[in-house]
Amino acid sequence: MELTTQKELTDTEVIQLFLKTRDSSFFSVLYSRYARKVFSKCVSLLEDQAQAEDAMQDIFTKIFLNLSKFSGQSKFSTWIYSITYNYCIDLIRKKKKSGVLFSDEMESVGEVVDEVSDEELLTMEVERLKVVLDKMPLGDKSILLMKYNDDMSILEIAAVLDKSESAIKMKIMRAKEKARMIYKELYPEK
Repeated sequence: MELTTQKELTDTEVIQLFLKTRDSSFFSVLYSRYARKVFSKCVSLLEDQAQAEDAMQDIFTKIFLNLSKFSGQSKFSTWIYSITYNYCIDLIRKKKKSGVLFSDEMESVGEVVDEVSDEELLTMEVERLKVVLDKMPLGDKSILLMKYNDDMSILEIAAVLDKSESAIKMKIMRAKEKARMIYKELYPEK
């Protein structure tokens, strides 16, 4: 099959052909489609280009070895994102050796914070937003980046993090509130 024809195939078709023939050119098509996205996500999570390059290679090795486990229940891009995210988080956890990435403690029901509007987050100046995100716990930063930078739906984020949709909505709400609090602390209005 010609390469131009391969590029016109859907991800699922490319995967099926790769699994059937074990022709590496099919895997190369998947690699060319997703390498930049995986690398970008690794850089954003690991904040180190050399480590991101190593991680990307390990992630694609994992994808190669586990491609037969892709069930097609979610989009292939979501499956890859999940592998990438989990791999990077594992690296960060090993690096820190302790600490909780996602705080699952329930806040007192009486203190439920008003939901921060998306508009409020988006009105923060980009540079200030970067500073705020760098001050946030990794789990909160990641979930906001998935939602607003990667344009992932609640359902896709839930699949990546293996959580319910309602848990993801709560995590996003809490992360937005933390971002607002950090922003106000760093940039008090005069």
